[in-house]
Amino acid sequence: MTMLHKPETERLFNTIVKFETTEECRSFFEDICTIKEIQDMSQRLEVARMLNMNKSYAEISKETGASTATISRVNKCLIYGSDGYKKALDKMEAE
Repeated sequence: MTMLHKPETERLFNTIVKFETTEECRSFFEDICTIKEIQDMSQRLEVARMLNMNKSYAEISKETGASTATISRVNKCLIYGSDGYKKALDKMEAE
């Protein structure tokens, strides 16, 4: 059983999907994460969005402040990951 399939992790994910508003979600993440962790996750999602728009690593790094290592890691997830970024980007585009 991987860490992402342990009962306590499942409870975390199940709880997150039950939030009904952005404010509920924001309050939870403010309590459970550090500001830096939230900033890092936000940055990674922005990097994924920009990679999806075919922006160059240099453009992405300049605009987001992300290192090329972070951009490369996100890009690897977009190509070989479990489609989490792709699903998130699809939901963002649908708004």
